[in-house]
Amino acid sequence: MDIIFLHDLRVDCVIGVWEWERRITQRVHVDVDMGFDIAAAAASDALNDTLSYKDVAKAITTLAQEGKFNLVETLAERIAALLRDEFDVAWCRVRVNKKGAVTGATDVGVLIERGERGSTDGA
Repeated sequence: MDIIFLHDLRVDCVIGVWEWERRITQRVHVDVDMGFDIAAAAASDALNDTLSYKDVAKAITTLAQEGKFNLVETLAERIAALLRDEFDVAWCRVRVNKKGAVTGATDVGVLIERGERGSTDGA
């Protein structure tokens, strides 16, 4: 399986369960790995034959900013659903990192995988 990735996408959004968190924006860092057959794009050298990570980045940013989620778990699930439903990704790994959310820890968040990871040609 080929993987197209987008790492360390920084999105300022409302996220958190505490009252003070609902009044501010906080930055989350998003990493996505997406199973996608790149053979057609490699052969044609055409953007229309691949998965545009620019479009993926815009969609994730919009989702995070409009969603105003309580939990990073919910944001990660919604990102995975977005990738699978709107971008026809058979498999994805989504990591949402809310850096600095816990005193003494640099990275805090969730990592999920959704879909079938395997060969994109059915083998």
